[in-house]
Formats: sequence, structure tokens, C-alpha cells
Amino acid sequence: MNDPAHPREPNVTKRGGGDPATRGRTTIADGVVEKIAGLAARDVVGVHAMGSGFSRTMGAVRERVPGGGGSSATRGVKAEVGEVQTALDLEIVVDYGVAIADVAGAVRENVIAAVERMAGLEVVEVNIAVSDVKLPDEEDEEESEQRLQ
Repeated sequence: MNDPAHPREPNVTKRGGGDPATRGRTTIADGVVEKIAGLAARDVVGVHAMGSGFSRTMGAVRERVPGGGGSSATRGVKAEVGEVQTALDLEIVVDYGVAIADVAGAVRENVIAAVERMAGLEVVEVNIAVSDVKLPDEEDEEESEQRLQ
């Protein structure tokens, strides 16, 4: 019978459970977060380079060796990534004359915004170590290496 107060629902078989976007798990590798953070840190005015002098020199050598791997985007960045949170350690070289505390604050803000937006992870801490100051009359180790070849 057709009762207007209780219309018949069509025979529909429901599949799955809930929103398709929530079915399964997404994992994000440490290296992905390190790249995001490294690029975000480099965008800050006053950051001359990432990593210590030694790591920059070794990175420049590795990049020239075929199959040497190693990305300059992750140089000076270490991430510990959990399921929903991440913590980051950054090593930076600043330009001479900048206010280091201001640059560090701007790096922290930029890195947190980029990682949280792109990776969807909560950034619990961003530790910044300033390993050097680039003086105006100093040449980069990478530049001097390129001229020697």
C-alpha cells in the first residue's frame, strides 16, 4: 500500500562507511616536511642559507655527483613527524646586519604556516640554530667551489 504519511524508501544498498575522504590513512614522510620547512625558511628576508658551512659544502659536492642525491631544499632541516604532529630543527645562516631574533621569529611563523597548511600537521615546535653570519665581503663556499672547477 501507498501510505502518504510513510513513503516507501527505495531499496538502496549503502556501501562503505562515511565520507570517502576519511577512508584510509595518509602518512607524510619526514623528507616531505623537511622540504616544505626548508623552502619556507629560505623565503624569509635575512636568511642567507640553510645548514652549517660544512653541510653546505658537502651538499654542494653531493649535488654535483651523478646519482649523489641530496636536495638543497632539505639542507639544514630535521623533522620528526608523527601521525598528527611534527617538530622541526632548523640551522640557518643569517645576513650581517639583520636582527637575528626578528629573522628567527619570521622563519618560525613562515615554517609553521607552510607545514600546517600543506601537510595538515600540527607543528609543536620549531627550534632554530643560527650557525653563522654572512658578512658582506665574504664569498660563499659554494661560489668559490664553482670557480675552482
